[in-house]
Amino acid sequence: MKWEGRAGSSNIEDRRGMGGRGLAVGGGIGGLVLVLLMSALTGRNPTDFLTTSTPEDTGVRGVPENDPQYQFMSVVLKDTEDVWGQLFAKSNQTYEAPALVLFDGATESACGLGQSAMGPFYCPADRKVYLDLSFFRELDQRFGAPGDFARAYVVAHEIGHHIQTLTGLSERLQAAREQSGRRGANGLSVRQELQADCYAGVFGYYEGKRGFLDPGDAEEGLMAAAAIGDDRLQQESQGRVVPESFTHGSSAQRVAWLRRGLESGRVDACNTFEDRSR
Repeated sequence: MKWEGRAGSSNIEDRRGMGGRGLAVGGGIGGLVLVLLMSALTGRNPTDFLTTSTPEDTGVRGVPENDPQYQFMSVVLKDTEDVWGQLFAKSNQTYEAPALVLFDGATESACGLGQSAMGPFYCPADRKVYLDLSFFRELDQRFGAPGDFARAYVVAHEIGHHIQTLTGLSERLQAAREQSGRRGANGLSVRQELQADCYAGVFGYYEGKRGFLDPGDAEEGLMAAAAIGDDRLQQESQGRVVPESFTHGSSAQRVAWLRRGLESGRVDACNTFEDRSR
């Protein structure tokens, strides 16, 4: 990605070094690994591990000028603000940008106490994305998905959940999940996650149109999507694949929907709830 020297977002809360307590598991792109391990060990529903707490809205807004990794995050966040701001404006709507909370170890959110082991996550209760940058080392070394756009995809996926919150979809799905059995609720979660992947692809499409992607960037994102499919993560964590327990989608599904967004650039192409062919 072409990001060096470009303007970044100041909508960042830096909570590094503040520590945290406890554990919460939310809908983050990386949280499934820990959920599966805990569920496999205890035999309990993964949603049993969700906790709630009062958030601490502390931290410094802005990104240190001498930290390239944070500078990259600020540019990606600014790009999501620009892309989604323009797309919302086309529908005569105003995009409300979320904050990106950077932390290490653990931090509090309105969705519970988050730990770095759960990976990045979006909290609809406070409309913030939470990210421990050590996850990108995991993405590279453990999942074999290095590259700038692989990291941008992770952030764009969580922003996709923010879009679902702004449009009211997340609230409707939560109500539907409460009326469904476990398998039904998991199915709804899969479609929601796949839509966030497609939205990340839409973001990537416009990054390319604006000339910010390098050759091979799209492939980096697709490789990351394949690396964190439910089937691959379940095989790694418990030695077997249980499709009925999927909550994020298979590697093939995640790749297909990310690709669809990347190729179409259309938000209306991301209706994963009606189109189940992928």
